[in-house]
Amino acid sequence: MSGSGTDKTKTGPAIDGPVVVLVEPQLGENIGMCARAMGNFGLTRLRLVKPRDGWPNLAAQRAAAGADHILDGVELFDTVEAAVADVSLLFATTARAHDQAKPVVGPEAAAREMSAHIATGASAAILFGRERYGLTNDEVALADRIVTYPVNPGFASLNLAQAVLLMGYEWFKLSTGNVLPFAMPQRSERASQHQMQAFFDNLVRELDKVEFLRPPEKRDTMLVNLRNIFTRMEPTKQDMHTLHGVVMAIAEGRKGPAKGGVLDASQGKRLRELLAEQGGGGGADGGSFRGLARLLRRNPTDAERDLWKALTTDRRFAGQFQRQTPVGRHIPDFVSFARRLAIEIVNPDESDAIAADRAARREWLEARGYRVVEIAAERITADPGSALEMLAEMTRAPH
Repeated sequence: MSGSGTDKTKTGPAIDGPVVVLVEPQLGENIGMCARAMGNFGLTRLRLVKPRDGWPNLAAQRAAAGADHILDGVELFDTVEAAVADVSLLFATTARAHDQAKPVVGPEAAAREMSAHIATGASAAILFGRERYGLTNDEVALADRIVTYPVNPGFASLNLAQAVLLMGYEWFKLSTGNVLPFAMPQRSERASQHQMQAFFDNLVRELDKVEFLRPPEKRDTMLVNLRNIFTRMEPTKQDMHTLHGVVMAIAEGRKGPAKGGVLDASQGKRLRELLAEQGGGGGADGGSFRGLARLLRRNPTDAERDLWKALTTDRRFAGQFQRQTPVGRHIPDFVSFARRLAIEIVNPDESDAIAADRAARREWLEARGYRVVEIAAERITADPGSALEMLAEMTRAPH
């Protein structure tokens, strides 16, 4: 398995490049990192002038990260003059103005000139100075051109490997026509309007099942917004297949109460009737009882949903109530443990079993110091604010 971007089964382009000359480099690690930068951009010829820690250097090999072919071909010299004697176009890199009457160019312009020069069969080289103070005036004087980088003048110093990498990048980009090494696989053809419509119809059908498109007066706007989301994506046929699969996987995951599904209004009502007939689940074990509470929270009635929204957005009550939370073996619609207050919603046309269950729950809660407020569902859906005012009056009244 290849490492981070390194694939030794592949070969780079065979392009003659400039010679890289490091003048009196101090650390073996810097030499190794320069070799790595050269390998990134197809440069292979490295010359060293009097490396401080001698050569070969184990630290350089470790830092080269696999650019051994460059280190194996290193040439050693005692002077800069000897290192560049066979070069006909020499560039000196520096961050300082040396007040010498010669052209100053950036890396991109230098790469263009080197590429054209090497294409004629001639040789070119780039001088890089010492880590501490770069190149001397005499060494810069040997060069035909000065190369400097467009960096922050208040912090212009680059480390040695960075300087080599920037020059290598500009040269390689120009020499290869800026061709990227890979591209993403071709996408499948764009989805047809028929496929888009089929997906959207299916999505809307499933959203209706979970009552997402509420309230009714905002349904059309929500549908337009949803459609625009997918239209802006410009999805392919494969995208549509994937999205359709996602929607169906979510939808088919609803296997009823045992799987935590969402019930419609009639199913939710029947669930509450069944729970009431069984005495509120008093015989269930702890895990089943908590599961019933979660199921009721997932399937609120319209009145429960409206009152919950009002409670959580009113500063007087926000954060104080919980919905469908067990109190002992009973599950009131809403409860505030801090206020010792429970809220029960009375739905129209409720069965005798539900009414009896609520009465038993009230008796149990009041025996344990809870106040129980019963509010008609019609009052909540018509005006949630009036229900909150009634609660506010109760909380101000002495208990």
